Amino acid sequence: MPVSVANSQLVYDAMKGVGVTLVSALPETWLVHLIRMADEDPDMTLVRLAKEEEGVGISAGAHFAGVKSAMLMQNHGFLQAINGIVGVSLLYKIPLLMLITDRGGFGEKDPWQTEGGKHTRPVLDALHIAHDDLTRPDDVQPTMAKAMTLAQSSLSPVALLLNRDLMWEEPR
Repeated sequence: MPVSVANSQLVYDAMKGVGVTLVSALPETWLVHLIRMADEDPDMTLVRLAKEEEGVGISAGAHFAGVKSAMLMQNHGFLQAINGIVGVSLLYKIPLLMLITDRGGFGEKDPWQTEGGKHTRPVLDALHIAHDDLTRPDDVQPTMAKAMTLAQSSLSPVALLLNRDLMWEEPR
Protein backbone atom coordinates (compact mmCIF):
# COMPACT_ATOMS: atom_id res chain seq x y z
CA MET A 1 0.00 0.00 0.00
CA PRO A 2 1.54 3.33 -1.02
CA VAL A 3 0.09 5.23 1.97
CA SER A 4 3.01 6.35 4.12
CA VAL A 5 3.19 4.43 7.39
CA ALA A 6 5.91 6.76 8.72
CA ASN A 7 3.96 9.94 8.00
CA SER A 8 0.73 8.41 9.28
CA GLN A 9 2.62 7.72 12.52
CA LEU A 10 3.73 11.38 12.64
CA VAL A 11 0.12 12.52 12.27
CA TYR A 12 -1.05 10.03 14.88
CA ASP A 13 1.65 11.05 17.36
CA ALA A 14 0.83 14.72 16.79
CA MET A 15 -2.86 14.06 17.53
CA LYS A 16 -1.93 12.31 20.75
CA GLY A 17 0.54 15.10 21.53
CA VAL A 18 -2.27 17.67 21.55
CA GLY A 19 -4.36 15.54 23.88
CA VAL A 20 -6.68 13.76 21.44
CA THR A 21 -7.98 10.58 23.06
CA LEU A 22 -10.99 9.94 20.81
CA VAL A 23 -11.12 9.76 17.02
CA SER A 24 -14.03 9.07 14.71
CA ALA A 25 -13.63 7.76 11.19
CA LEU A 26 -14.96 5.80 8.25
CA PRO A 27 -12.63 3.55 6.26
CA GLU A 28 -10.64 5.54 3.70
CA THR A 29 -7.48 4.60 1.82
CA TRP A 30 -5.28 7.46 3.04
CA LEU A 31 -6.51 6.97 6.63
CA VAL A 32 -5.96 3.21 6.80
CA HIS A 33 -2.86 3.40 9.03
CA LEU A 34 -4.25 6.16 11.26
CA ILE A 35 -7.40 4.12 11.87
CA ARG A 36 -5.37 0.98 12.58
CA MET A 37 -3.13 2.88 15.02
CA ALA A 38 -6.16 4.25 16.87
CA ASP A 39 -7.76 0.80 16.96
CA GLU A 40 -4.62 -0.82 18.39
CA ASP A 41 -3.91 1.92 20.98
CA PRO A 42 -5.43 1.17 24.40
CA ASP A 43 -5.22 4.89 25.26
CA MET A 44 -7.32 5.93 22.24
CA THR A 45 -11.02 5.44 21.62
CA LEU A 46 -11.90 4.82 17.98
CA VAL A 47 -15.53 5.38 17.00
CA ARG A 48 -16.35 3.83 13.65
CA LEU A 49 -18.99 5.83 11.84
CA ALA A 50 -21.71 4.93 9.35
CA LYS A 51 -21.54 8.46 7.93
CA GLU A 52 -19.21 11.37 8.62
CA GLU A 53 -21.87 13.68 10.03
CA GLU A 54 -22.16 11.34 13.04
CA GLY A 55 -18.61 12.34 13.96
CA VAL A 56 -19.76 15.89 14.70
CA GLY A 57 -22.12 14.60 17.38
CA ILE A 58 -19.43 12.28 18.75
CA SER A 59 -16.99 15.19 19.00
CA ALA A 60 -19.63 17.45 20.58
CA GLY A 61 -20.34 14.82 23.24
CA ALA A 62 -16.62 14.36 23.82
CA HIS A 63 -16.19 18.13 24.25
CA PHE A 64 -18.95 18.26 26.89
CA ALA A 65 -17.25 15.34 28.67
CA GLY A 66 -13.89 17.19 28.68
CA VAL A 67 -12.34 14.89 26.07
CA LYS A 68 -10.37 16.17 23.08
CA SER A 69 -11.28 14.50 19.82
CA ALA A 70 -10.52 14.52 16.11
CA MET A 71 -12.62 13.63 13.09
CA LEU A 72 -10.79 11.73 10.33
CA MET A 73 -12.39 11.95 6.90
CA GLN A 74 -11.79 12.55 3.22
CA ASN A 75 -13.02 15.55 1.20
CA HIS A 76 -16.31 13.92 0.26
CA GLY A 77 -16.93 13.03 3.89
CA PHE A 78 -16.35 16.63 4.95
CA LEU A 79 -18.84 17.80 2.32
CA GLN A 80 -21.33 15.19 3.52
CA ALA A 81 -20.96 16.39 7.13
CA ILE A 82 -21.70 20.08 6.46
CA ASN A 83 -25.15 19.97 8.07
CA GLY A 84 -23.70 18.73 11.37
CA ILE A 85 -20.75 21.10 11.23
CA VAL A 86 -23.01 24.12 10.70
CA GLY A 87 -25.95 22.97 12.84
CA VAL A 88 -23.88 21.81 15.83
CA SER A 89 -20.26 22.95 15.84
CA LEU A 90 -20.67 26.44 14.38
CA LEU A 91 -24.07 27.18 15.93
CA TYR A 92 -23.25 25.98 19.45
CA LYS A 93 -19.55 26.93 19.48
CA ILE A 94 -18.11 23.41 19.72
CA PRO A 95 -14.39 22.96 18.98
CA LEU A 96 -13.91 20.46 16.20
CA LEU A 97 -10.54 19.25 14.90
CA MET A 98 -11.03 17.81 11.43
CA LEU A 99 -8.27 15.94 9.59
CA ILE A 100 -9.36 15.78 5.97
CA THR A 101 -7.53 13.74 3.34
CA ASP A 102 -7.06 16.15 0.47
CA ARG A 103 -8.09 13.95 -2.43
CA GLY A 104 -8.62 15.19 -5.96
CA GLY A 105 -5.68 17.58 -6.35
CA PHE A 106 -2.57 17.47 -8.52
CA GLY A 107 -1.48 13.88 -9.07
CA GLU A 108 -4.93 12.39 -8.41
CA LYS A 109 -5.44 9.30 -10.55
CA ASP A 110 -8.96 8.42 -9.42
CA PRO A 111 -11.55 10.45 -11.36
CA TRP A 112 -14.20 9.93 -8.66
CA GLN A 113 -12.03 11.91 -6.20
CA THR A 114 -11.65 15.07 -8.27
CA GLU A 115 -14.97 16.77 -7.46
CA GLY A 116 -14.52 16.61 -3.68
CA GLY A 117 -11.04 18.06 -3.95
CA LYS A 118 -12.28 20.88 -6.15
CA HIS A 119 -14.85 22.05 -3.60
CA THR A 120 -13.28 21.46 -0.18
CA ARG A 121 -11.33 24.72 0.21
CA PRO A 122 -14.08 26.96 -1.21
CA VAL A 123 -16.58 25.41 1.22
CA LEU A 124 -14.20 25.79 4.16
CA ASP A 125 -13.68 29.43 3.16
CA ALA A 126 -17.42 30.05 2.69
CA LEU A 127 -18.06 28.74 6.22
CA HIS A 128 -15.12 30.76 7.61
CA ILE A 129 -13.50 27.58 8.93
CA ALA A 130 -9.78 28.06 9.50
CA HIS A 131 -7.73 25.51 7.60
CA ASP A 132 -4.14 24.70 6.72
CA ASP A 133 -2.37 22.14 4.56
CA LEU A 134 -0.12 19.43 5.95
CA THR A 135 2.39 18.66 3.22
CA ARG A 136 5.73 18.23 5.02
CA PRO A 137 6.53 15.86 7.88
CA ASP A 138 8.37 18.58 9.81
CA ASP A 139 5.23 20.74 9.89
CA VAL A 140 2.85 18.09 11.24
CA GLN A 141 3.44 18.50 14.98
CA PRO A 142 3.60 22.32 15.18
CA THR A 143 0.66 22.78 12.82
CA MET A 144 -1.43 20.23 14.70
CA ALA A 145 -0.66 22.04 17.97
CA LYS A 146 -1.69 25.40 16.49
CA ALA A 147 -4.87 23.90 15.01
CA MET A 148 -5.95 22.38 18.33
CA THR A 149 -5.15 25.61 20.17
CA LEU A 150 -7.31 27.59 17.73
CA ALA A 151 -10.18 25.09 17.86
CA GLN A 152 -10.20 25.20 21.67
CA SER A 153 -9.76 28.97 22.05
CA SER A 154 -12.27 29.91 19.33
CA LEU A 155 -14.71 27.09 20.12
CA SER A 156 -14.92 26.49 16.38
CA PRO A 157 -14.13 23.88 13.75
CA VAL A 158 -10.59 23.84 12.35
CA ALA A 159 -9.45 21.71 9.41
CA LEU A 160 -6.08 20.25 8.53
CA LEU A 161 -5.85 19.02 4.96
CA LEU A 162 -3.66 15.93 4.68
CA ASN A 163 -2.02 16.39 1.28
CA ARG A 164 -0.74 13.78 -1.16
CA ASP A 165 2.88 14.84 -0.56
CA LEU A 166 2.49 13.88 3.12
CA MET A 167 0.25 10.83 2.96
CA TRP A 168 1.33 9.05 -0.23
CA GLU A 169 4.51 7.22 -1.19
CA GLU A 170 4.80 6.48 -4.86
CA PRO A 171 5.98 2.91 -5.50
CA ARG A 172 9.61 2.79 -6.53
